[in-house]
Amino acid sequence: MRFPTLPTWFAKKRSAASPAKDRSQLRVGIPKVLNIWTTSQFWVGFLKGLGVASENIIFSSDTSEEQGREFGKGRGTVDCCYPVKCISGHYGELVFGQKKKINVLLSPMIHSLPSILHGHVVDTVTCTRVMAGPENIKAGFLKERDIFGENGIVYASPFVSLGDRHMVTEQLYTSLKETFDLDLEETAKAVQAGFQALDAFTDKARAQSREILEWCAQKQKPCILVLARPYHMDTGIGHEIEAELQAHGYPILWLQYLPGDDDLMNWLFEADLKAKRIKTPFDINDVWTSSYSSNTNEIMWGAKVATRCPWITCVIRLSSYECGMDQPTYTPTQKIVEATGTLFFKFGDLDSTKPAGSIKIRVETIVHYLAKYSQDIIARKLSYLSPDCPLSMGPMPEEAATAPKLERAEEPQRVSMPA
Repeated sequence: MRFPTLPTWFAKKRSAASPAKDRSQLRVGIPKVLNIWTTSQFWVGFLKGLGVASENIIFSSDTSEEQGREFGKGRGTVDCCYPVKCISGHYGELVFGQKKKINVLLSPMIHSLPSILHGHVVDTVTCTRVMAGPENIKAGFLKERDIFGENGIVYASPFVSLGDRHMVTEQLYTSLKETFDLDLEETAKAVQAGFQALDAFTDKARAQSREILEWCAQKQKPCILVLARPYHMDTGIGHEIEAELQAHGYPILWLQYLPGDDDLMNWLFEADLKAKRIKTPFDINDVWTSSYSSNTNEIMWGAKVATRCPWITCVIRLSSYECGMDQPTYTPTQKIVEATGTLFFKFGDLDSTKPAGSIKIRVETIVHYLAKYSQDIIARKLSYLSPDCPLSMGPMPEEAATAPKLERAEEPQRVSMPA
């Protein structure tokens, strides 16, 4: 009589399965810097997928001079990028500024980003200085002694390509398997949970942006588009310039969350598609051939959307001090935006200083031009587009409906603000 020796000894039994790992008490700190501003939901979803409790996922506060002085003093490293230099204050706050200590400081080196332009451009990689920023700033906490080790903190800086989703599981498993005691299967599930959370948030934000455009179309009111990098959402980096404008009653749209719905995009880019100047509404080859940098690509695309969308009557361009990636885009972006007379204002070389008086004067200038020219801009841009608008449009104000229309060949009035 034969006995099923091999199946009996070596078959996988339910009772032999590894017990679920309890990570609920693990406290993970994440510096709220750079591209974390548009990917934070992925990291929250990923950590929750691993079993880390929501209340134990701690983000640092917005950038501030006080944060840098209290927590980053003496730990700075050489870098001409101000948003990168700010990371030292965030690291210090997570290490020294918590009532209950964190166990892990998670500061990912993000190589590529999810983007609405994915598949329409060469690549969606991040600025190399921004990508390497975490490792640069880490040196300031190790140059004399290991500050992380002294405080019982594991420093984790995984290299991850969020724009190439098929690579992320292997990247995070390889980088974090010892930090979180991971196996490949649970890593894959956590990555899936992370992308689900990120996609859900992005879809919601874009839907809200479309609602703003719907409101503007129904009321025939203008709104403002902010062309900037993700970290300009940080109040200490972007200085809340868009909030100052919103306080005057103008809705704000951020480039990163422009709606990409087919009906709206096909309407805005209908003439370009028919003339075969572009292959899709997300094609930027007509204005930017070096289409590999994610943030730069989106800035150029956002300028194209702004110059076509009737209710975006003003663009605010934000850029940080000595940003080498932004500098080649200043002139092309302005020319694209102003091609239809859309207002363009640039706040360049932003750094730690917030000249309140200067910003107030410039905001008042922007508001003046918005009030003076917005209705003419709306009417002019509508005249370039098909009447089959996918948004529910209200009646044009009488003065705007009868406003003279600029022909494309004419030079539009250009209103720009130097840095």
